Amino acid sequence: MSGSGTKDDPWALKTPPGSGDYTMWRDDTADPPQIVCQVGSTRLLYDARVIEDLAAWLREQGDWVPLGSADEQKPAKEGTVEAWGRSESNPLGGWYGLRKGYRGRVGMYLPPLLEELGLAEVEHNARNNRMRAT
Repeated sequence: MSGSGTKDDPWALKTPPGSGDYTMWRDDTADPPQIVCQVGSTRLLYDARVIEDLAAWLREQGDWVPLGSADEQKPAKEGTVEAWGRSESNPLGGWYGLRKGYRGRVGMYLPPLLEELGLAEVEHNARNNRMRAT
């Protein structure tokens, strides 16, 4: 993992199992400010508030939380990071993902970023990874 989180110097990250590479950067010129996630030719966009909001939610949980990554079209398992990222009870009142059809995968792409920023610890097993606040 490296980079400063700008478009010219994005964070270079790996999925929690370590099987996929992707980059992320913060775009504060967007309204609302966004986290841009580039996975190959696919671009996902997340409301930048997800960083602080997810870190706060993890602190409230007080222990390990399953990631539960899922595409937008698939249901998220309750009690997971993915379910929180689309829940009406989160601080946004719904999806942190901003691009219709690509709003899911909060549980896949955001945990490594929070780990890079020193806000969380993430497991790196082949499957069923979890995260917790640091």
